[in-house]
Amino acid sequence: MENNSKQLMLGNKAIARGLYEAGVCFISSYPGTPSTEVTEEAAKYDDIYCEWAPNEKVAMEAAFGASLAGRRSFCAQKHVGLNVAADPLYTMSYTGVNAGMIVLVADDPGMHSSQNEQDSRYHAIASKVPMIEPADSEEALEFTKLAFDISEKFDTPVIIKMCTRVAHSQSVVETSERKVPEFDYEKNIAKYVMMPGNAKKRHPFVEERTEKLREYAENSPLNKIVMGGTQFGIITSSTSYQYVREVFGDDVSVLKLGMVNPLPVKLIQDFASKVDKLFVVEELDPIIENHVKSLGIEVQGKELLPICDEFSQNLIAKAFGKEVDEGKALEDAIPGRPPVMCAGCPHRGLFYTLKKNKCTVLGDIGCYTLGAVPPLSTIEMTLCMGASISALHGFNKVGGSDAEKHTVAVIGDSTFMHSGMTGLANIAYNQTNSTVIILDNSITGMTGHQQNPTTGYNIKGDPAGKIDLEALVKAMGIEHVRVVDPYNLEECDRVIKEELAIEAPSVIISRRPCALLKYVKHNPPLKCNREKCVGCKACMSIGCPAISMKDGKVVIDETLCVGCGVCTQLCKFGALCGE
Repeated sequence: MENNSKQLMLGNKAIARGLYEAGVCFISSYPGTPSTEVTEEAAKYDDIYCEWAPNEKVAMEAAFGASLAGRRSFCAQKHVGLNVAADPLYTMSYTGVNAGMIVLVADDPGMHSSQNEQDSRYHAIASKVPMIEPADSEEALEFTKLAFDISEKFDTPVIIKMCTRVAHSQSVVETSERKVPEFDYEKNIAKYVMMPGNAKKRHPFVEERTEKLREYAENSPLNKIVMGGTQFGIITSSTSYQYVREVFGDDVSVLKLGMVNPLPVKLIQDFASKVDKLFVVEELDPIIENHVKSLGIEVQGKELLPICDEFSQNLIAKAFGKEVDEGKALEDAIPGRPPVMCAGCPHRGLFYTLKKNKCTVLGDIGCYTLGAVPPLSTIEMTLCMGASISALHGFNKVGGSDAEKHTVAVIGDSTFMHSGMTGLANIAYNQTNSTVIILDNSITGMTGHQQNPTTGYNIKGDPAGKIDLEALVKAMGIEHVRVVDPYNLEECDRVIKEELAIEAPSVIISRRPCALLKYVKHNPPLKCNREKCVGCKACMSIGCPAISMKDGKVVIDETLCVGCGVCTQLCKFGALCGE
């Protein structure tokens, strides 16, 4: 990429460019939509060491170590990933940093690919760590570089908060040269060893730093006032700022907050004094609104705007009583497209077998969570990364032998490395007759095919350390370990029955690479012999998108079918076959 040029960039790519220009030397992250592309784009710069860590906590601690050694560092995760990394974050607030360190968190209002839509600003407030929030790609790049200056000036990690719309939208940025600052490591036990005696002395530093950051926020270039009409003014941030500008133009005055923790006081008071009426437009929780109210300023926000889901231009226009063009309706209704596992997905055969055996299935986070939707409707619980195994232990402990004989946990290989191992250690240690199924599809699938510690390759695709799942679970104390091919329904059925029948902890590894991996070679698509097909729909029970019915007969979509053969094992009439 050329330096000193204007480019159209995604918000996430602009963050990566900002990391490059700021002289970052170390990046450790765990993939999670909508944050994943930041680290993938940064990995394209040979000057930056990048890695996928087993989970977000490990990533943040590794980045802290690099900062401690004197090099600027970075870690990224989605909003629920910051929950995993909260432990080091809250204590890093006390220790401070050496070289600058940025923590990126990407929120997902609207839950496009998440199990909740939490507001990560609470983590910044609770940990007393500054948080900045860009509203477009240009700000994403510039705020990233400025964040390192803030980090080093105030001796603190800095959180950059992105959201799906800013992360995945494009705008023009201007690139510049890379500059790499270096800092010497100095032994400082009182600063970096957080045992109670030292931590007690560091807490006042955190409070003093917060006040200095609040003063900084009053005149920070991160916050700006755009004066327009003074009949009413709007305080906003992030993508909501873009919506407000599109809806109102110059008709209103706007205070755009790029620094959302700590929030300024005098700046807000001065802005409020210049307008007749004041509103706050912010997605999710009323954090800015409550801050303004705490200053004794009359303001409206959530009385007009929802606390759930992401905003849009039309939503804001309607809330303020402006006319909205409803657009034109299509003459023909578009059929629904519910989410479904891909044709040839290795998880499909296993879930079919679990359903056939009337198993209670506790699920986890990954593309295999789609096993909860019809027609399989197999997964009955999904909470958070790794929870399937821990929950299985509790479920079986109170459910007794009846639960143990028909209840399993399913978890992906990447999720198992992320936070499933500790749950399995609990089962091995406290001995429940629990059966855990690791769905090993040889990749981190849901976030777009990232490598993980079980694949044998690093973020650049180069050979790396490879964890042997069978050896690992045996070393953890699990004596009963079986490997099955999920394309083989008879094998899956037999092994599941056998493992549920034993009175000991067990692990089944369902191993077959993701059908979308480029190196996976597929069989020719199947065909349906319409003379043999009786329209019984047995093959439809697996929910493969390549199979449909037309005129009472099965139709195979040859553009989707990968010839996995799972459906042929369900057809009693031999109507489905290869070439």
